[in-house]
Amino acid sequence: MIRVVNYIPINYIPMKYKISILFLCFFYSFVYSTVVGTDLCPIIPLPDYCQKQDVTFGLNSNTIIICDSLFQSQAYFFQKELLLHKKIAISLKNSASSSTAILLKYYKIYNISPESYSIKMSRNVVEIRAGSNVGMFNGITSFLQLVRQTEVKDFVVKVHCWNIEDAPRYSWRGLMLDESRHFFGKKKVKQILDWMASYKLNRFHWHLTDASAWRLEIKQYPKLALIGGIGDYTDSYSPALYYTQDDIKEIVQYASERFIVVVPEIDMPGHAAAANRAYPEYSGGGSKQYPDFTFNPGKDSVYQFLTNILKETDVLFPSQMIHIGGDEVHYGNEKWATDKYVKNLMKKEKIPDLKSVENYFFRRMADSVVNMGNKVLAWDEVADSDLSPSNTIVFYWRDDKPEQLQKALDKGFSIVLSPRHPMYFDYMQDTLQTYGPDYKKFSYNSIEHIYNFTKETIPVIYPDSCNILGVQANLWTERIITEQRLDYMLFPRIAALAETAWSNTPKDFEKFKERLKGHLNLYKEDEIYYSDPFNRELTGEPIH
Repeated sequence: MIRVVNYIPINYIPMKYKISILFLCFFYSFVYSTVVGTDLCPIIPLPDYCQKQDVTFGLNSNTIIICDSLFQSQAYFFQKELLLHKKIAISLKNSASSSTAILLKYYKIYNISPESYSIKMSRNVVEIRAGSNVGMFNGITSFLQLVRQTEVKDFVVKVHCWNIEDAPRYSWRGLMLDESRHFFGKKKVKQILDWMASYKLNRFHWHLTDASAWRLEIKQYPKLALIGGIGDYTDSYSPALYYTQDDIKEIVQYASERFIVVVPEIDMPGHAAAANRAYPEYSGGGSKQYPDFTFNPGKDSVYQFLTNILKETDVLFPSQMIHIGGDEVHYGNEKWATDKYVKNLMKKEKIPDLKSVENYFFRRMADSVVNMGNKVLAWDEVADSDLSPSNTIVFYWRDDKPEQLQKALDKGFSIVLSPRHPMYFDYMQDTLQTYGPDYKKFSYNSIEHIYNFTKETIPVIYPDSCNILGVQANLWTERIITEQRLDYMLFPRIAALAETAWSNTPKDFEKFKERLKGHLNLYKEDEIYYSDPFNRELTGEPIH
């Protein structure tokens, strides 16, 4: 930076010097704008430190990988991705036998996240260092972004060299997909996982059950999938669609290879209509608008039924976390007031009101989850309960109720921030969209809103000891029927989410937009029907 220490009025400067000064000003302005315009790091999310070198690394089929034994599986992942995206096959060897090599090196880093990594590049060598498998994977995904954004010419990818040091802002960098309302299947889920991995998102929250349909095979209760899996949000008679337990194992393994933890959600005690269609004996009734919306909290058999379901869920998902919903119970619990089982429960346990019944239900089910060795995850309604903060993670979603977040903070819960604004990806992206929740009523969640989100935008007081695990975006699918619509609502907002969740660098939305342009080409390569923020007419909005 050039700092002018003493101000000299330009009228006092001789003309012959004025021309030189003006030329220098123009020159430095040109150089600065050129550097800023062309030397932006193309990696998303932006690393903590990145410095461009004035050389390129020539990647071709003669390039070899040399790696420490700890990183064999990450080396294999890199080989597969390079072959998939650039049609270049490279070998893994024990020693240098080529003019160009990629070194995957173990480097113990103290007092930094295990997810951190560094990259040092030169004309002949790329050295990626990390102190753990996940750190190495993050380094590889950053390098792959550089490779994918570089064309193959004469069978060589000439990658601009960068030196990078990087570590995450948050440990929880999440995306939730609702497949109860509409089902998309393994292929689409895997593609989403691929992009989550590329963007260093590491928690896939899978909303598999709700009022619309039940999408998870439970061996002990087969009718949950066979009957509860019938229909969706727009067609209650569509054939049953669900994931078998083998499907689940396959996807969990696929995510694990990408260091993504899959967190299942079994929603309760509300949003239970699909389960109640299959096993009506466990229904707690509902309301006119939401029939059979709840499980019955007054029946002991319900707790055994749900515990058995959670036991199978626990076996399928090794995350040691189960999300059990807990939201919007009041939409359909009016039958509880007259149900004989609920009335007997209230009398026996001296429970004063229906909200307290809800908390009683949640306490019992939380005990089941904890007894399985799992953390209890729930929406922010659970902040009203007396669950153990050490065993519970609260997901703050009701941005019109910051008092719920404050309550969770004051009680010492671990917290994931996923407020409707800006983290609901089913909401419109701008005022030009015509289908979805009306932006005049619900506002909209633009890329800029997502990119600029910080915890400080929520009007609460954060205690010094608070445990904000991270952020998460939620993609509800009431109004998302097709894969095209799913893509359109997710891409490129997922890139802004990644930057908010990972990067520690100061925010600069204009530079982010410039960096994003190269990623749109990658979406095209992957046949993703993205929303183009630079030319909205290029990809029209799918209405379904």
